[in-house]
Amino acid sequence: MKTIKITYWTATVIIALMMVFTAYSYFTSPQIAQAFQHLGFPDYFRVELAIAKLIGAIVLLAPIASRIKEWAYAGFGITFISAFIAHAASGDKAGVVMTPIFLALLAVSYIAWHKLPGREANIVTA
Repeated sequence: MKTIKITYWTATVIIALMMVFTAYSYFTSPQIAQAFQHLGFPDYFRVELAIAKLIGAIVLLAPIASRIKEWAYAGFGITFISAFIAHAASGDKAGVVMTPIFLALLAVSYIAWHKLPGREANIVTA
Protein backbone atom coordinates (compact mmCIF):
# COMPACT_ATOMS: atom_id res chain seq x y z
CA MET A 1 0.00 0.00 0.00
CA LYS A 2 2.86 2.38 0.69
CA THR A 3 4.05 2.11 -2.92
CA ILE A 4 0.59 3.02 -4.17
CA LYS A 5 0.46 6.07 -1.89
CA ILE A 6 3.89 7.23 -3.03
CA THR A 7 2.96 6.69 -6.67
CA TYR A 8 -0.33 8.53 -6.20
CA TRP A 9 1.12 11.51 -4.39
CA THR A 10 4.13 11.83 -6.68
CA ALA A 11 2.07 11.80 -9.87
CA THR A 12 -0.66 13.99 -8.40
CA VAL A 13 1.72 16.62 -7.04
CA ILE A 14 3.56 16.80 -10.39
CA ILE A 15 0.26 17.27 -12.24
CA ALA A 16 -0.98 19.85 -9.72
CA LEU A 17 2.29 21.82 -9.82
CA MET A 18 2.27 21.79 -13.61
CA MET A 19 -1.32 23.04 -13.64
CA VAL A 20 -0.56 25.84 -11.17
CA PHE A 21 2.56 26.84 -13.09
CA THR A 22 0.75 26.91 -16.43
CA ALA A 23 -2.18 28.83 -14.91
CA TYR A 24 0.27 31.42 -13.56
CA SER A 25 1.89 31.62 -16.99
CA TYR A 26 -1.49 32.06 -18.66
CA PHE A 27 -2.11 35.12 -16.47
CA THR A 28 1.33 36.71 -16.69
CA SER A 29 3.18 35.72 -19.86
CA PRO A 30 2.74 37.67 -23.11
CA GLN A 31 4.33 34.73 -24.95
CA ILE A 32 1.56 32.44 -23.72
CA ALA A 33 -1.05 34.93 -24.91
CA GLN A 34 0.61 34.87 -28.34
CA ALA A 35 0.70 31.08 -28.27
CA PHE A 36 -3.05 30.97 -27.64
CA GLN A 37 -3.55 33.29 -30.62
CA HIS A 38 -1.30 31.03 -32.72
CA LEU A 39 -3.44 28.04 -31.73
CA GLY A 40 -6.56 29.96 -32.76
CA PHE A 41 -8.09 30.46 -29.30
CA PRO A 42 -9.67 33.73 -28.10
CA ASP A 43 -7.96 35.58 -25.27
CA TYR A 44 -10.78 35.01 -22.78
CA PHE A 45 -10.31 31.24 -23.14
CA ARG A 46 -6.77 31.59 -21.76
CA VAL A 47 -8.17 33.21 -18.59
CA GLU A 48 -10.98 30.65 -18.23
CA LEU A 49 -8.53 27.78 -18.65
CA ALA A 50 -6.15 29.27 -16.07
CA ILE A 51 -8.94 29.54 -13.50
CA ALA A 52 -10.11 25.98 -14.24
CA LYS A 53 -6.54 24.66 -13.88
CA LEU A 54 -6.14 26.34 -10.47
CA ILE A 55 -9.44 24.94 -9.23
CA GLY A 56 -8.61 21.48 -10.60
CA ALA A 57 -5.19 21.44 -8.93
CA ILE A 58 -6.77 22.31 -5.59
CA VAL A 59 -9.41 19.61 -6.03
CA LEU A 60 -6.80 16.95 -6.83
CA LEU A 61 -4.78 17.77 -3.71
CA ALA A 62 -7.57 18.45 -1.23
CA PRO A 63 -9.37 15.73 0.73
CA ILE A 64 -12.77 16.15 -0.92
CA ALA A 65 -15.57 13.96 -2.21
CA SER A 66 -14.61 11.34 -4.79
CA ARG A 67 -17.26 12.59 -7.22
CA ILE A 68 -15.64 16.03 -7.38
CA LYS A 69 -12.18 14.51 -7.87
CA GLU A 70 -13.58 12.43 -10.74
CA TRP A 71 -14.67 15.66 -12.43
CA ALA A 72 -11.22 17.19 -11.95
CA TYR A 73 -9.56 14.13 -13.51
CA ALA A 74 -12.04 14.20 -16.39
CA GLY A 75 -11.48 17.92 -16.92
CA PHE A 76 -7.72 17.54 -17.01
CA GLY A 77 -8.04 14.56 -19.34
CA ILE A 78 -10.17 16.61 -21.74
CA THR A 79 -7.74 19.50 -21.43
CA PHE A 80 -4.73 17.32 -22.31
CA ILE A 81 -6.47 15.65 -25.24
CA SER A 82 -7.68 19.02 -26.55
CA ALA A 83 -4.19 20.49 -26.13
CA PHE A 84 -2.71 17.59 -28.09
CA ILE A 85 -5.18 18.14 -30.93
CA ALA A 86 -4.59 21.92 -30.94
CA HIS A 87 -0.80 21.55 -30.96
CA ALA A 88 -0.89 18.88 -33.65
CA ALA A 89 -3.19 20.96 -35.85
CA SER A 90 -0.94 24.02 -35.53
CA GLY A 91 2.30 22.09 -36.13
CA ASP A 92 3.70 22.64 -32.63
CA LYS A 93 5.96 19.62 -32.13
CA ALA A 94 6.83 20.33 -28.47
CA GLY A 95 3.16 20.30 -27.48
CA VAL A 96 2.57 17.10 -29.42
CA VAL A 97 5.40 15.38 -27.54
CA MET A 98 4.77 16.74 -24.02
CA THR A 99 0.98 16.50 -23.83
CA PRO A 100 0.78 12.67 -24.01
CA ILE A 101 3.44 12.45 -21.30
CA PHE A 102 1.31 14.52 -18.93
CA LEU A 103 -1.81 12.59 -19.94
CA ALA A 104 0.00 9.37 -19.01
CA LEU A 105 1.05 10.90 -15.67
CA LEU A 106 -2.57 11.90 -15.06
CA ALA A 107 -3.61 8.30 -15.79
CA VAL A 108 -1.03 7.00 -13.30
CA SER A 109 -2.42 9.37 -10.64
CA TYR A 110 -6.00 8.34 -11.41
CA ILE A 111 -5.30 4.60 -11.35
CA ALA A 112 -3.29 4.88 -8.11
CA TRP A 113 -6.05 6.99 -6.56
CA HIS A 114 -8.55 4.22 -7.26
CA LYS A 115 -6.26 1.71 -5.53
CA LEU A 116 -5.81 3.77 -2.35
CA PRO A 117 -7.36 2.47 0.84
CA GLY A 118 -9.99 4.76 2.31
CA ARG A 119 -10.98 6.23 -1.04
CA GLU A 120 -14.41 4.69 -0.65
CA ALA A 121 -14.92 6.96 2.35
CA ASN A 122 -14.49 9.94 -0.03
CA ILE A 123 -11.31 11.12 1.69
CA VAL A 124 -7.75 10.20 0.83
CA THR A 125 -5.33 10.42 3.74
CA ALA A 126 -1.71 11.39 3.33
